[in-house]
Amino acid sequence: MGLTIIQTLLFAIGIYKWIVIAMVIFSWLYAFNVVNNSNRFVAMVGEFLYKATDPLLRPIRRVMPDLGGLDISPIILFIGIFFVEQFIINVLYPAIV
Repeated sequence: MGLTIIQTLLFAIGIYKWIVIAMVIFSWLYAFNVVNNSNRFVAMVGEFLYKATDPLLRPIRRVMPDLGGLDISPIILFIGIFFVEQFIINVLYPAIV
C-alpha cells in the first residue's frame, strides 16, 4: 500500500516537472511573439500553465532579487522538486519497505 502511494507521488511530481518545462518554453514563445496571442487555444494553454505553476513560482519570485528580465525561479523550483524526490526515495521509501 505504501509503495503504491510513493510511486504515485513520484509519478505526479514527474508530470509536474514536465508542466514547468512546458511553461518555461511557452513563456519564451510568448515573449518572442512566436505564438499567436489572439488564438483561443494558445490562450487556454497559457492560462493552464500559468495556473498550474504560479502557486509554487510566486513565493520563489517574491524572495528572489530582481535580475532584470531573467527569471530563474523555475530553476529554483526544480532544485526544490529534486530535494523532495530525493527525500521521498531516500527517507520515506526505506521507512515503508
